Amino acid sequence: SSVCSVSPKSAARPKQNPCGGDPPHLRRPSGMERSAAGASYQRFPRVRIRELKDEYAKFELKDTDASMANALRRVMIAEVPTVAIDLVEIESNSSVLNDEFLAHRLGLIPLTSSAAMSMRFSRDCDACDGDGSCEYCSVEFHLAARATDSGQTLEVTSTKDLRSTDPKVCPVDQQREYQQALGNVDAYEPDAAGDHRGILIVKLRRGQELRLRAIARKGIGKDHAKWSPAATVTFMYEPDIRINQELMETLTLEEKQSWVESSPTKVFDIDPVTQQVTIVDPEAYTYDDEVIKKAEAMGKPGLVEINAKEDSFVFTVETTGAITAYELIMNAITVLRQKLDAVRLQDDDGDLGELGAHLIGG
Repeated sequence: SSVCSVSPKSAARPKQNPCGGDPPHLRRPSGMERSAAGASYQRFPRVRIRELKDEYAKFELKDTDASMANALRRVMIAEVPTVAIDLVEIESNSSVLNDEFLAHRLGLIPLTSSAAMSMRFSRDCDACDGDGSCEYCSVEFHLAARATDSGQTLEVTSTKDLRSTDPKVCPVDQQREYQQALGNVDAYEPDAAGDHRGILIVKLRRGQELRLRAIARKGIGKDHAKWSPAATVTFMYEPDIRINQELMETLTLEEKQSWVESSPTKVFDIDPVTQQVTIVDPEAYTYDDEVIKKAEAMGKPGLVEINAKEDSFVFTVETTGAITAYELIMNAITVLRQKLDAVRLQDDDGDLGELGAHLIGG
């Protein structure tokens, strides 16, 4: 299971009111009571970037709760739009792979999608009446390959054979051409990655041929995984680890070493000078409770206290290359805000009840 499925130990729940709802001492104020008191549920989350590369990011999300962290994770995986091949018209195919197999492989090739947020969904495009075949909602691709050498297998790849009519939307391994279209790379500079073979589509032997036309459209991962820009998105609760040094000093060096080694991951170590147990990587802790069990087995309960900070999360994001990790995060926040704005607009009809008072309050 992913790291995000790990949750802290839940605190003991108070007894429920036999009449239903919360216990009297935990009753939530109504919208009118809260408005009168000026209270608000509004929070101000903070983000701190730890590491940022084109296809990888690691950041902290603080001062919010798990519902918001998981909402952001799910939006990044399933609701940030990208462009992917959605329609394939086979003109000629004498390869060993059938038409449906090739269409599926083409659909899973990640395409550069920085412009996806500004494109229209085919179903909403009025320029082509929803056909999904105009410049506002689609991009056309062509592929033509024929093997003529009898002694060699021809590899049909996304780099040299799949051609786009729009240089800004192309297979991710054609990033150089994409950057040239944006003016970020000199067309006369030597190509350091010129020998990159790209994504293999099919292999052809002598006399075999493949010719096709494909249409790429905007979509989201909720509709099909080929539109998901995320290779993986996980978050974990930031652990709060505290060692009882007074109790630790009652252990011998061998016992300390045995306790440190009981952790499956490298969370603790022993200082070679002071011989004290130190925390070297708190985020390597996987909430396995092994060190706590070891301390109890040694007759030293309370040797270490480990809690999850319920308002602090560490995210790890990897993309398919369709968009950068920075674009993925920012686009996810934009999509999440649009969804929350839609909820606010629904309150104009007064259908949200107490939730509407929450929104007005913050």
